Amino acid sequence: MNSKYFNKSTIKTMTVSACALLVLGSCKKFLDQQPITEVGPEIVFNDVSSTRNALAGVYSRLTGDQGYGIRLSLYYTVDTDETQGPTGNNGTSDGERRDIARYGATPLNSQLFNPFSQLFQGIEYANICIDKIPKMDMYSGGSDQQKKQLQRMLGEALTLRAQFYFEAIKNWGDLPAHFQPAYLQASTDPLPFKTDRDTLYNHLLADLKTAEDLVPWRDEIAGIGDAIDERITKGTVKGVRARIALFRGGFSLRSNGTMQRGPNYLDYYKIAKDECNDIITSGKHSLNPSYRGLWKDQVNAHAVTDPNGELMFQASGIGNSGTADTKLGYYNGPQFGSAGNKAINILPSYFYLFDSTDLRRDVTCCYYNINTDGTTKAGTAITAINDGKYRRDWATNPSYPLTFTLQYFSLKWQILRYSDVLLMYAEAENELNAGPSASAYDAINQVRRRGYGKSITTVDPIVDLPAGLNKDNFFKALVRERSLELGSEGVRKFDLIRWNKLKDAITETKANLTSMANLTGTNTYSYMLGGPSYATNSTLPISMYFKTGTTLDDKSLYANSFYTTAPTSTPAGTTKVTWLGVAGTANAIIATSQIRFATNFMTGKGELLPIPQNARDANKNLTQNPNY
Repeated sequence: MNSKYFNKSTIKTMTVSACALLVLGSCKKFLDQQPITEVGPEIVFNDVSSTRNALAGVYSRLTGDQGYGIRLSLYYTVDTDETQGPTGNNGTSDGERRDIARYGATPLNSQLFNPFSQLFQGIEYANICIDKIPKMDMYSGGSDQQKKQLQRMLGEALTLRAQFYFEAIKNWGDLPAHFQPAYLQASTDPLPFKTDRDTLYNHLLADLKTAEDLVPWRDEIAGIGDAIDERITKGTVKGVRARIALFRGGFSLRSNGTMQRGPNYLDYYKIAKDECNDIITSGKHSLNPSYRGLWKDQVNAHAVTDPNGELMFQASGIGNSGTADTKLGYYNGPQFGSAGNKAINILPSYFYLFDSTDLRRDVTCCYYNINTDGTTKAGTAITAINDGKYRRDWATNPSYPLTFTLQYFSLKWQILRYSDVLLMYAEAENELNAGPSASAYDAINQVRRRGYGKSITTVDPIVDLPAGLNKDNFFKALVRERSLELGSEGVRKFDLIRWNKLKDAITETKANLTSMANLTGTNTYSYMLGGPSYATNSTLPISMYFKTGTTLDDKSLYANSFYTTAPTSTPAGTTKVTWLGVAGTANAIIATSQIRFATNFMTGKGELLPIPQNARDANKNLTQNPNY
């Protein structure tokens, strides 16, 4: 799809120096927009088609290099108990992405201001739609179909604004309130002070409650005359509202440098429970029966339709450029020859959190790279396992040649999946009822059964969580399950923060990595249920042997087990890679924990990024976050 433009004028935003009212090419691949150039809002917001094009510009702020194309998705989310960010610099400062991953960013970090700015551009574009759409003659006086289409677009704009703000608050905490177009706000409050995030969250929750009644369910789209595409539907609105409610009820780093949650936090767990319950009981969304199929045949295959509706909110990329595409599968995932960054690594301790029969492990963890022949695979060391949900060798429809020189594969970043809705419901139920209910068990067990390749709706005494768990142990099981299900999807860091568990996770992960390097003891966890009992460091292999010339892309590419001691000699037809080796890889794991992994984390600081200095230069009333 070609890029289309709507350019009105340059307008001053509140927390960045300036932004243009510029609707760029849509990141929603299936939005059919027409070009609008050099016209005012009175013409743009005049009919359904032109308004849809303006809304496409709001969607466009989700992706590109400064959005979920790479920075918000892959730079800001790593060095948790699942993954760590890029190698290199041996723990020294680089002033950009490595410092962010290591919790060492400063206000002058070169990778902070543009994403910060783009989020507020998205808020501004949404504000214009929210202001103009209800004022249209057609909004109140058009045909029934036109009114429903415009109502939907208003609800989408409210939801997109909520998502942009939510992403900004997660990363930067308290921010200025900006809920009207800049040209209106500038005359009354040109340099606003920060507003407490709880106030902002309350505003977003109210907006989303309004949006729920404006946006149809996914099976009602055709009934209002809209095409089936990737735009927001009612389930998305409710899911985003549930997620924001859990963050409103969770812990966060406050301006005084302490982690706090409000005394009425259960009120927000109730909102989350009710919204998730509405989605579940609606029957409009379900789990794809195959976890591997979800990622390989849906996400990486650029599937146009999603029969189950599991992919509830996606940021799509187009155009093979940094403006509106994504670097998913190039910056992360397996490397082809020397092409690709393989910049996100799965931590060895996370790999062994998975049960040996959990099929999600071989999707989330990619322990191979692609040889230059384009078909055969080479196994990796345990310290070089890639995250595997976005893979260049899985990308089809269109298929990209492995020799493709550009870094963009137009893969969609997943913002919200239905499995997350089930897990949020289970968490809220457990918290509200002082222990798990039958429906909480059912929700988490549906996710577990799918993960093990079982029937989603059939009780399985082996896979299902044991009955009788108390509140604390069910919560610990859920903390683990969210990691196993949503690993490397940009969720974990912020989950740990809202639970006030990030410090525990980092501290214990470092200890577990050191234990694995020394082949002593079992990984231990205080904040979640640990891995399988047979994944003890003393019995794990010191070497793995992949089948030479293999084209396989799962555990069968290896000739020996990940969970038992290695053969004493190299089996015929295989190539050896050091795994938990006594010398080389043992030292590498220690280096991972002591030199690379979260080296600069400090509680009371690392839970937020610093406000970019450029933004503070533009607005002298923006105060800095704690301890920066």
